[in-house]
Amino acid sequence: MGLLNLLLKDPLGFIIIAIPLLYSVIFHELAHGWVAYRMGDPTAKLQGRLTINPLKHLDPMGTLMLFLFGFGWAKPVPVNLNLLRDRRKGMILVSAAGVITNMLLAFCALFLYRLLSPSPSGIAAQLLYYFARINIILAAFNLIPLPPLDGSKILMGFAPPSVQKSLFRLERYGLLIIIALLYLGVLEPVIRSFEWMILSLIKLLMP
Repeated sequence: MGLLNLLLKDPLGFIIIAIPLLYSVIFHELAHGWVAYRMGDPTAKLQGRLTINPLKHLDPMGTLMLFLFGFGWAKPVPVNLNLLRDRRKGMILVSAAGVITNMLLAFCALFLYRLLSPSPSGIAAQLLYYFARINIILAAFNLIPLPPLDGSKILMGFAPPSVQKSLFRLERYGLLIIIALLYLGVLEPVIRSFEWMILSLIKLLMP
């Protein structure tokens, strides 16, 4: 169900889902920019992207897709790989930063959710549950090694130049390929596998 339909049918449910989704995406992009800045690339900072202000991150088409279909995106934080102190290491760390941030947010949300046990209920518990769920999904989705997703750039950092060039060439068609594979259900088992791995790791680390 798209968020627009949810808004019309259940305004409270819309708020419970939309707010965690919005800020999960924002923190994901912010992490990319912050790590890039720490590694020598000030591009995101100079463009005012190191902020939690949603207006700096929302992409008009991505937001429209989100409301209509429940699948959307934010404006990618600009990163100039040539300015990073170590290009290969920087590509890996900057790309992984968003996924790691989503995993940390999911961990924190589930930890707080567990503190409400044995009977978590109410809006606060729902927000924590959806916040954790959304961040696990975002982390899992972005681990897919298809451009322009983070998984492909992490792979590029470890791959030989020939594989890097192939992935760079594929990037112009990447979004269309991903949408098609999602529509066909091809990516669903991959995403579910990554979700299981992430949740297993979180449970392992949970005190």
